[in-house]
Amino acid sequence: MKTLHRYLTRQVVTSLLMTVAVFTFVLLLGNMLKEMLGLLVNRQVTLLTVLEAVGLLIPFVLVFALPMGLLTATLLTFGRFSADNELTAVRASGVSLLSLISPILVLSVLLTGVCALVNLHFAPRCRLAYNQLLYKSALDRIDLLLPERTFIKHFAPFTVYFGRVRGNELWNIDLYETDKLGTNFISFTHAPRGVLSIDRTNKTIRLLLHDAWHTRVLEGDRQPFFSGEVPVELALREKTGRQDSIGYLTFAELREKRRDLRGLGLPTTAVDVQIQSKVAFSFACIGFTLIGIPLGIRAHRRETSAGIAMSLLLVIVYYSFLILGQSLESKPQYAPYLIVWLPNFLFQAIGIVLLHRVNRGM
Repeated sequence: MKTLHRYLTRQVVTSLLMTVAVFTFVLLLGNMLKEMLGLLVNRQVTLLTVLEAVGLLIPFVLVFALPMGLLTATLLTFGRFSADNELTAVRASGVSLLSLISPILVLSVLLTGVCALVNLHFAPRCRLAYNQLLYKSALDRIDLLLPERTFIKHFAPFTVYFGRVRGNELWNIDLYETDKLGTNFISFTHAPRGVLSIDRTNKTIRLLLHDAWHTRVLEGDRQPFFSGEVPVELALREKTGRQDSIGYLTFAELREKRRDLRGLGLPTTAVDVQIQSKVAFSFACIGFTLIGIPLGIRAHRRETSAGIAMSLLLVIVYYSFLILGQSLESKPQYAPYLIVWLPNFLFQAIGIVLLHRVNRGM
């Protein structure tokens, strides 16, 4: 029995390493194609910086790659195990399916602990460090700092909009100035074109707007006038990601933020959804293993393409619940913090039923 367990575990672990490597590569490529690789091609960063960025992104993508890899590994391994009639040989020897897969279930529990550690602590910190590295490396890439057709709000008290950015040339510029609370508009400036420059010493972006119209709001009355050339300075602050998304906070930081919001009497649904999403997703390995084993046996196929296609379909179903829960974080009446747990309950329940049926069929 020990020999059979070692054989099966070795097959699953080998497939797991290969599939996790493939999924990690694909996810890394998708995250870096539009960011670091562009800087590398333009010789604005060194290869060492790119390698550092890859190292920082690995924990972030590993959270997704590890459950996907485990699901694919179980589908492939048990599909081959069934197609090669090895399962028939096990059945003839009187070994039950539950006894056979016990080390794989233990492996899924261990990987759940790894996912929890990475997802709750290391991944948010690494993603935060990656954002900081990207921001520092992108100072020469204006199109990364100032994306087109986007309202950019991190130049408080200004919100800026650029219709087109080409190098240091700007077109269709809108500049909104708000009060200290960020709730009321003080002025609005529009210019058809402008020029920008970066002062790295003082950490500012300097805009020179041409043919600008300026509108000042006083006690609800708008007073527009033609300003001609208007110089504007926007303060560059270090982009950490904390102000942009609570998804970059660790588990401990999320709990602290929830306490702060409760102390202020503010709703905590968005933070609760993030906490529950991170914890729930850490248990994906168990659900994927429980459903992957019987599906692999029932598929009775050796082809790698069939296993990968089936795993991608299951992953899409699983992630759709997480996306749905996070999209409803502003609507606490729908209990979005419970919706993110539904795929775990669903996959584990279906997996247990299928395992029971396959075990009886043996």
